[in-house]
Amino acid sequence: MINYQNFIGGEWVGGSANAKVQTRNPADTRETVAEYTLAGATEARQALDAARSAFPGWAAMTAVARGRVLSKASQILESRKPALAELLTREEGKTLAESTGEVQRAVDIFRFFGGLSYTLGGQTLPHDLPGNLLYTTRHPLGVVALITPWNFPIAIPAWKMAPALVAGNAVVIKPATPAPAMTLELAKALAEAGLPKGVLNVLVGAGREVGTELATHPAVAALSFTGSHAVGQQVHEQLAKRMARSQMEMGGKNPTIVLADADLDLAVNLVARAGFGLTGQACTATSRVIVERAALPAFTEKLVAKALALKVGNGLTAGVEMGPAVNEDQLKTDLDYIGIAQDEGAKLLCGGRRLIDGEFGHGWFVEPTVFGEVTPQMRIAREEVFGPVIAVLAVDSFDEAISVANGVDVGLSASIVTRDFKKAMLYAERIEAGVVKVNQISTGLALQAPFGGVKQSSTDSFKEQGAGAIEFYSRLKTVYLDYSA
Repeated sequence: MINYQNFIGGEWVGGSANAKVQTRNPADTRETVAEYTLAGATEARQALDAARSAFPGWAAMTAVARGRVLSKASQILESRKPALAELLTREEGKTLAESTGEVQRAVDIFRFFGGLSYTLGGQTLPHDLPGNLLYTTRHPLGVVALITPWNFPIAIPAWKMAPALVAGNAVVIKPATPAPAMTLELAKALAEAGLPKGVLNVLVGAGREVGTELATHPAVAALSFTGSHAVGQQVHEQLAKRMARSQMEMGGKNPTIVLADADLDLAVNLVARAGFGLTGQACTATSRVIVERAALPAFTEKLVAKALALKVGNGLTAGVEMGPAVNEDQLKTDLDYIGIAQDEGAKLLCGGRRLIDGEFGHGWFVEPTVFGEVTPQMRIAREEVFGPVIAVLAVDSFDEAISVANGVDVGLSASIVTRDFKKAMLYAERIEAGVVKVNQISTGLALQAPFGGVKQSSTDSFKEQGAGAIEFYSRLKTVYLDYSA
């Protein structure tokens, strides 16, 4: 078992209430992975004070100097990749291959923003008068807060943290309590890379205490949040009261459309990977498959066979393709939605049960589940489950498929499988989603490309990832200079 404290002002400190929480391996709950000292509102204020004190010195450094710290941290993280990946699997539950890929993603993000530091700045604009100079400069906001989820416990903190830091801000981050270890390991790497004390602060604590303090404290100039719509809306409203900048990413109900002309083997492979990979615990996971009726029997048969063949188990075991739910609450949510779908008339084609025999007896395992005869009005077709549950809906045409896909109040990621180039292009134009995939898996993102949703998936203001991520964490100043006199 690893013991962690909060990281405040460059020091590892306890909590004033002396409360602790433990994380357990979701594949084998007999194993305690780590113990954390919980922070409260008092520690949140201490972290914000530390960030506010550290900000001027960090902001005064050049962007290139800040980028060197991120680049050094990426090297440190890469040297620890096997150990970090194993720890991630033990605490969150995904397979070792998935965890290794996620750690590499964090390495690459820090490397990317380290390199991007050489390009940060404003631009020179033509003036309409001679002897005048018109240009812009880019400046950090000050203290920014980050609230991150448990499902990508190193990638999401990294893709928020890196642009915030390289832009010159001081950061206070609250990772989700089911899997906070990776964020604290990021803090270790950055401290070793030379990040000045107080520039990054990490708090492990409850949202109602720490999260509320971060959203309402006047020192916080901006807050970036990833999580549920209910919590995101509350945080957004708290920030709006004082007109602080906000960035909310709040999940989806992502469709994959399978047209009659599609390569069905490809379609099944993409849907199974997007729906069952990561145990379905991804905001971009495919949870709805909208299939043209002509392809429905063959597609459904192949998808069920794929689900039945999937190897479920401890993510550290070689050959395992799907790990457990992250905890008992998420497992209960999965099983509750499976029951709701059956009550509403969906046909259970495979799966649907908790796995309890043998090696599964001490973990939070559920079978990969496929429902057929799903209609667009059913909750299983409209609400995010966040588990390995795929709903198959039948449509009669491409136009109906688009209508069904767009018929929900969220729009994060959406995929289509087709050989028809014209329909693929029309789909890209008409689908209501922030991420559009053609003959590709709905999960997985290029770190150099912008990411964000539409409708209730996002505040749809500033994008995450890529060079554009800097926009949220900085502001432009326009300078007019007359040298004609």
